[in-house]
Order: sequence, then structure tokens, then C-alpha cells
Amino acid sequence: MTKFIIRRVLSLIPTMFIIVTLSFFLIRFAPGGPFSSEKKLPEQVLQNILKKYHMDEPLGKQYLRYMGDILKGDLGPSYRYKDQTVTELIKQTMPNSILLGSIALGLAVFFGVGVGIISALKQNRWQDYMAMSLAVVGISVPLFVIGPILQLVFAMKLHLLPTSGWITGRAGILALIMPAFTLSFPYFAYIARLSRGSVLEVLRSDYIRTARAKGLKESVVVAKHVLKGAMLPVVSYLGPAFAGIITGSVVVETVFVVPGVGKIFVQSALNRDYTLIMGDIIVYSLILVAMNFVVDIVYGFLDPRIAYK
Repeated sequence: MTKFIIRRVLSLIPTMFIIVTLSFFLIRFAPGGPFSSEKKLPEQVLQNILKKYHMDEPLGKQYLRYMGDILKGDLGPSYRYKDQTVTELIKQTMPNSILLGSIALGLAVFFGVGVGIISALKQNRWQDYMAMSLAVVGISVPLFVIGPILQLVFAMKLHLLPTSGWITGRAGILALIMPAFTLSFPYFAYIARLSRGSVLEVLRSDYIRTARAKGLKESVVVAKHVLKGAMLPVVSYLGPAFAGIITGSVVVETVFVVPGVGKIFVQSALNRDYTLIMGDIIVYSLILVAMNFVVDIVYGFLDPRIAYK
């Protein structure tokens, strides 16, 4: 296991190198630029700006300069947010997205696994049909519909929750409830479907029949034998899901006015803010590869048949 962990950690280096390199050149080859606008700048002013940010240099030299800065932990200045660096912008917004995303994913796992297990154990009964209908709604209905509906019901009609804002406002922690449930809904739906299918498959296994034949209680069979094997597909899904949900949803952040990283990521793409786009890609990729690494490790504990050689 130790050798496997070391190899996986070392493999993260070339993975991140390839991601950063491809992203750097693809962004530069895209039409437009951070200083393109409807009102054309005077040529001398444009050349001075390009020189300030070293964008007048050959592309290869820009790439080497950028890679050197990354190794120093410097993600560079933002081209469109004046007097702010990419690191500062990410530090300001990422904690909010991490808090919201962690709560949303926790809700999705708790309710998704629970609903999936109940649905599998009550297969072809009303509980199963109701649970899977809810999952279909979660997958089908977009977040920009779910969010306003929750605002209409719980904020404007029942007056139980604030319509928008963040925990730093007057509403405090209550401001987290609606965006967290909205963001968790599609993930809950996928996890519920995955859990149901996986539990049904494990329930038909020979070792489950053997456990029941030994006279074990159904609750013991489910808790000790079914869940451990059935959670493998769910764990696989959680790796990329965690990366996606942590980096935020621009829809949820816009609807509920959450100061998260998702909004500035989309805005940076519209602004062609090269350094901010790269910074967001690097952070997202780091979270993704790190979570996939954690998933690989957790696999070994959930299924002893998996050997790391």
C-alpha cells in the first residue's frame, strides 16, 4: 500500500504538468484577448500594456516564465481585476465555495445513499417508485428552476429563510440552507440511482445468500455485508463530484448571490483573463486529481479483493 501511495503521488506531477501546458497553449490560441474590447485602444497604449504583462514576448518564453512563477506559488496578476492577483481572488472566493460545496455534497451522500438503500430493499413497491421519481426530477430539472422555486416557497411565501445572501450577512447560517439543498439536488439524484442499482446487484450475490442462510438478521446482512460492497460505485462517483461541487455552480451562486469561485471562473472566461482562467483550472485540477487519489485509497479499505501491486 505504501509503495502504491508513493507512486500515485508522484504520478500527480506529470498529470498536472500536462494539464497546465495544454491549458496554457489552448487559451492563447483562442480568438480574442484580455485587452480586446469594442473600443479599440491606441496602438502605443496597447503595446505598453502588453509589455507590462510580458505578453509581447514569444509564446515559448511566456510559457517558461509562467511555469517558473507557478513553481514559486505565484499565479500571476489578474488582467481585468485591477490591483488584484489571481491568488488573492481565489483565496477570497474559494473558502465560500468549499463550505457550500462540502455541505451540499454531505447532504447528497446522506440522503442519496439512504434513499437508494430503501428503494433497493423495497424494490417495485411504492417506496421504490417514489424514490426513483424524485431522482428523475433531480436529474431532469435544472438548478436555475429549482433555486427560484425554493426561494418562492420558503422565502417569499413561508418567510422561513432569506431569499439570498451569505453567512456574513444578517441571516447568518440560515443563508446556507437553500443554496446547499439546491446544489445538492442533482448529486443526490445520481447517488440515489447508483446506490439502488449497486445494492440490488450485491443482494443477488452468493455471499449474501450464504449470510442469510446462516440466520443473520436482515439489518446485519445489509449493514455488514451489503453496504460495504455496494458503496464502491458511489465512492468512484464522489471523486469527480467533489471537485465539481467544490468549485461551485455559477447558477446557484448567481441565484443566491453567493460570493464563490464559480462566478469569477465564468467571468474570467468571458473576459479572456488568461491568468485567472489558468488559476481556476489549476485549482480545479488539483482538487480533481487529489480526490481521485483519495478514492483509490478508500477502495482498498472497502474491498479487500483489490490489491495494490
